[in-house]
Amino acid sequence: MMIKTIDPNEISQQELHGILLTAVAPRPICFASTIDTAGNINLSPFSYFNVFSSNPPVLIFSPARSGRDNTLKHSHKNVKEVPEVVINIVNHAMVEQMSLASTAYKKGVNEFIKAGFTPMASELIKPPRVGEAPVAFECSVNKVIELAQTPGAGNLIICEVKRIHINKDYLTENTLDTQKLDLVGRMGGSWYIRSNGDALFEIPKPIKTKGIGVDALPESIRESQELTGNNLGRLGNLEALPDEKTVSAIALDDEIQMMHKKLVESPKKFRTQLHWLAKRILEEGETEKAMAVLLFADKL
Repeated sequence: MMIKTIDPNEISQQELHGILLTAVAPRPICFASTIDTAGNINLSPFSYFNVFSSNPPVLIFSPARSGRDNTLKHSHKNVKEVPEVVINIVNHAMVEQMSLASTAYKKGVNEFIKAGFTPMASELIKPPRVGEAPVAFECSVNKVIELAQTPGAGNLIICEVKRIHINKDYLTENTLDTQKLDLVGRMGGSWYIRSNGDALFEIPKPIKTKGIGVDALPESIRESQELTGNNLGRLGNLEALPDEKTVSAIALDDEIQMMHKKLVESPKKFRTQLHWLAKRILEEGETEKAMAVLLFADKL
């Protein structure tokens, strides 16, 4: 394995920026609407953004200083004047308009108008929310942390959620539906990612249970040439190995019986094919059955 090691202090800010934003991705997008004391509205997207607490509900985004001329973003200046912001969530249906709103317009230009969005009055704060957003969070700004005064330096805007507005089209049984949301994320350069269709997948979360761990798998499984690290991780999430009765019963599976007839003269090839079969079964979501196949193969 060839590794390129870089000291961030020995490359340009632009090069470091490119590495960080390409490697740390996908990033959710904060579409922030703010207002200054003169009543000028600003709407800008930021991908230095995430949720950091649910009690209290806290979101943080960071409008960084310009890497070219070290200027501050209007959003940053606005929240220091009026410590309020609406964080609008971006989905695929509005991504091109959102991108247009990122244009560096002069102060006082209303990006709601430029990008063609509908401003909706907030209930508790002055900045309007984006009517087209699937979810919008009215927030008070609790603190602004300026990390440095250099080009590319971030400015953490710590926001506490005071109201949540959800478009009911994105609910299923009163719960936000990931598949309906069709969210987008920021990648490096001009690339984005769409959280929809085959890009979405589920992994059983080891929260209420304790998996046995990869280290508890038989050596023949851990060192399998057919199974990937992801496959081993899924197997390690089982609470226990299948019992002897389950492993013996799997030998009577029709597909395994047919495979055995073809490869009866080659036990090594039979074991290899059983590992490929287990991989397929595992990726179909039948973890315990796949484990039983692998343990059966281990007996050969």
